[in-house]
Amino acid sequence: MTNDLQALWLTLKLAFLTTIILLTISPFIAWWLAKSKSKTRPFFEALVALPLVLPPTVLGFYLLLAFSPNYLPGQLWQSMTGTTLAFSFSGLLIGSIIYSLPFVVQPLQAGFVTLGNKELEAAKTLGMSRWQTIKHIIVPMTKRSFLLAAVMGFAHTLGEFGVVLMIGGNIPGETQVLAISLFEHVEAFEYQQAHTIAGGLLISSLVMLVLIYAFLQNKDAKP
Repeated sequence: MTNDLQALWLTLKLAFLTTIILLTISPFIAWWLAKSKSKTRPFFEALVALPLVLPPTVLGFYLLLAFSPNYLPGQLWQSMTGTTLAFSFSGLLIGSIIYSLPFVVQPLQAGFVTLGNKELEAAKTLGMSRWQTIKHIIVPMTKRSFLLAAVMGFAHTLGEFGVVLMIGGNIPGETQVLAISLFEHVEAFEYQQAHTIAGGLLISSLVMLVLIYAFLQNKDAKP
């Protein structure tokens, strides 16, 4: 059970850090995808959405190669830190950011698309700075998208299995998250422990989604 508690802590830590980092970088990506008229936009849009359709083991395999000391990203990391990126929590975090990226970018992109240009032009006419426009116009008008993006990014990171197994392996206290721990219990025919983890993930994910949709429904109902 000690390993399961470590896996729970590691899973929550991974999901929290992934969500925070994605909420920091994704608005810029989503804004460009929502507003750009560049001919290269479809390519980058497809690149962001790729983890949605790609088998997680495929993404995990190429990340594992990139993180190994035989390739440039892994070599750079090893020369800077003296440690390997593959089979480490840092590697797991980078992989989580990549495979959860579309779950955060797409709700934000949808919100920015619906944001009309009139409000932005009015802010410009009033002499608002870029920061004031973001603070007083963009964020308040798209906060529903930010909430959805945060919940979707967090919930998706909680349950990811294929990518995590490929790049993190199954090291207790280092890379063993709940989804891997569940798989280990099933392999060992420990179904009671497997039920506890699977049921916990199922209920917590459902509760998160119900709470966020109820909150958004209440916000929509207010005049």
